[in-house]
Amino acid sequence: MKDEYDFSKGVRGKFYRPNATLNLPVYLDNEVRIYLQECAHSKGVEVGQLVNEMLKQDIKLIEAVKP
Repeated sequence: MKDEYDFSKGVRGKFYRPNATLNLPVYLDNEVRIYLQECAHSKGVEVGQLVNEMLKQDIKLIEAVKP
């Protein structure tokens, strides 16, 4: 960090929100994105909803095979 930054008037926690949710950007390969868009369109749902459903199924499979 550079020495010329002045934080003397900064307020700790000014923008902290305990219940805030963070939406992470997810970057897909082009061919994956196109495939998911086509699948979502054929099901009549948004891509995000389709991906969440797929990931939930993957989580169930992973949990089912845990020792």
